[in-house]
Amino acid sequence: MPRVERNLTSEIAAAAARLVVDEGMEYGAAKRKAARALAARAVRSAELPSNDEVEDQVREYLALFHADTQPAELAALRRHALPWMQRLAEFRPHLAGAAWRGTATRLSSLHLDLFCDDPKAAEIALINLGIDYDVASAPGGARGEPVPVLSVASRCAELGETVTLHLHVRDLDDLRGALKPDARGRTLRGDLTALRRLLDGGADAPPPA
Repeated sequence: MPRVERNLTSEIAAAAARLVVDEGMEYGAAKRKAARALAARAVRSAELPSNDEVEDQVREYLALFHADTQPAELAALRRHALPWMQRLAEFRPHLAGAAWRGTATRLSSLHLDLFCDDPKAAEIALINLGIDYDVASAPGGARGEPVPVLSVASRCAELGETVTLHLHVRDLDDLRGALKPDARGRTLRGDLTALRRLLDGGADAPPPA
């Protein structure tokens, strides 16, 4: 990539990281907003930073500006995820996203991957529990297909915030590759046992970059 494009990509990554941390935006939306703010033209896909590049910048930004508050907020979000994973245990929940990767703050959403025989079963479970939810879809299937996402507003008393919980409904067959590490050797998600170990100070957290 030419130096000018590389510099733009790096600037977008840094700006996107600030949006992720300070506004609680997801990576994709943050990259697009940062690109619009920084470039006087349409930015090509090749010029956008990867999620890994944004995450690297998020970690640096957290270390510089939120080191005194972020660890406690992350722990609170992980503790908030625990009863939800217990409640939805029949769907083999795995914590994913920033709360698993260790970059979440009080503004972050929680992401749980559910692995279901029947994609409608999770919706039925929420209905039976009397829980209101919204339905959308997002990329993320094992073969690149979109998956249903059930979004729930959940009050976190420890943070004094309403946290958005996104339940990504995946096919049960996808569970076989769920714990495969990424190119940097980091896991993308962890099950209930892994989360408990993480909260107890164990070593199941994905290693930092």
